[in-house]
Amino acid sequence: MNILILGSGGREHAFAWKLAQSPLCDTLYVVPGNAGTAQVATNLPISYNDFPAVADAIRDKKIDLLIVGPEEPLVKGVVDFLRNEPDLATLRIVGPDAKGAQLEGSKDFSKQFMHRYGIPTAASKTFTAETLDEGLAYLESHSLPIVIKADGLAAGKGVIIAETVAVAQTALRDMLDGQKFGEAGSKVVIEQFLRGIELSVFVLTDGVNYKILPEAKDYKRIGEEDTGPNTGGMGAVSPVVFANKAFLQKVEDKVVKPTLAGLQQEDIRYQGFIFIGLMKVNGEPFVIEYNARMGDPETEVVLPRIQNDLVDLMVATADGELDKIAVQVSPQTAVTTVLVSGGYPGDYVTGKIISELERLEDVTAFHAGTLVKNGHVLTNGGRVLAITAQANSLENAVRKSQEAARAVRFDGKQYRKDIGVDLIRYAD
Repeated sequence: MNILILGSGGREHAFAWKLAQSPLCDTLYVVPGNAGTAQVATNLPISYNDFPAVADAIRDKKIDLLIVGPEEPLVKGVVDFLRNEPDLATLRIVGPDAKGAQLEGSKDFSKQFMHRYGIPTAASKTFTAETLDEGLAYLESHSLPIVIKADGLAAGKGVIIAETVAVAQTALRDMLDGQKFGEAGSKVVIEQFLRGIELSVFVLTDGVNYKILPEAKDYKRIGEEDTGPNTGGMGAVSPVVFANKAFLQKVEDKVVKPTLAGLQQEDIRYQGFIFIGLMKVNGEPFVIEYNARMGDPETEVVLPRIQNDLVDLMVATADGELDKIAVQVSPQTAVTTVLVSGGYPGDYVTGKIISELERLEDVTAFHAGTLVKNGHVLTNGGRVLAITAQANSLENAVRKSQEAARAVRFDGKQYRKDIGVDLIRYAD
C-alpha cells in the first residue's frame, strides 16, 4: 500500500516509524514531516491545512491509506473535503470528519455531549462575550481553584487553573473581551476543579467496533514536580501503575461505551482515534477532555508497546473490520522524555545544531521540531525530540530514557528529569 501521514511532530514520526515496519507498506509519505520522518518516509513540502494540495498529492502518489495526525486539519474538515472528491471515493482514511472532530474542536460541544449521555465529568457552565458580566459574577460564588477553558483549539495553551477569583476573572476577560485566543476563545467553559490523578485512555474505532489501546500518563508542565506553565507535553509513561484492571473496566463501561453509543445516536460515523483525558477521583473516572486524535507525546509510548502490524490495524479501522483483530500489547514499560528548546513554552530560538543522536543505543529518538539543513539536524520548534526507552521495569525505562536525554546535545536544551518518578513512588 502507498500510505500518507499528515503532520510534522513526534506523534507523526512514531506513526511513520511503526508503519514502515510493515511488509504491507510499499511507499510512505509524510506532509510535511520532519528530519525524523525523512529517515523512514518521503516528506512532501505541503501544508496539511492546504486541502487541495493534499488531494493532489494523494492522486499523484496513488495513496491507498491516509492517516491524519494533528487536530487542526480534522477540525477544519480535511476528511469532509476529501470525501467530497469523487475520484477519491475509495481512499481509506483514519480520522473523523469535522462533526466528529468537534469532540475536540469545541469544549462546549464535548461538555454538552457528555451531559447528554451520562458520561462522568466535572460540572461546568459556558459563557460568551455577551454574558461576560454573568460569568464574572459566577466566578465570585465558585469554589477554588477553578478551571477556565477556551472553547476552541488553542495549541494546548487555552486552559488556565486559577487559584484566586481575581486570576479567574482576568483570564475570563482576556479570553472573551481581549480575544487572547481569537475565535477559539469566543466561548469559554468554566469548570469545577477535580482533585485526583490524571491519565489518558486511547480508543480506536471503526464507527461500530472499538479497541482500547494501552493507556498513558503525560507530564504537561515545564518544571519538575509539575511546576511552571503548561506545555504541549514534556514526557509520558505507559502502562500506568494506578490504572488497574478494575479501574480500566470502569472507564470502558462508564466512558468508552456511552461515548461510542452517543456518536452513533447523533449519526456521527467516527473512524479513528479518540483520546480520553481522565482524572481518577476516589477510584472513579471523570472525563477532562476528548481529543479527536492520538496524543503527543503519548503516541511515542503507546505505539512502541503495540505488537500488531499497524497497517493491518489502520486498514481494519477504515474498512469497518476492527472486530476481526485482537490488539497485542507488550508487557514492557515505555517512557519518553521530551527535549525542548530554551525558553519554551515562551519565546525560543530555533536553528540549533543537534548532535550525538547517532550514538544513542537501545532507545528511539522520535523527532518533533527538527529539520535537516546543510547535512545537519537542526532544532525547528519548541518540542524538539522525544526519547523513548522500553524496559521490563518502570525504573529501568526511566533510567534509559533519562541517560539518552542527557547524551543528546543542542544549545539551550531543556528537559524534565522526573518523568515517571512519581509513578515509581506510587508503585512503592
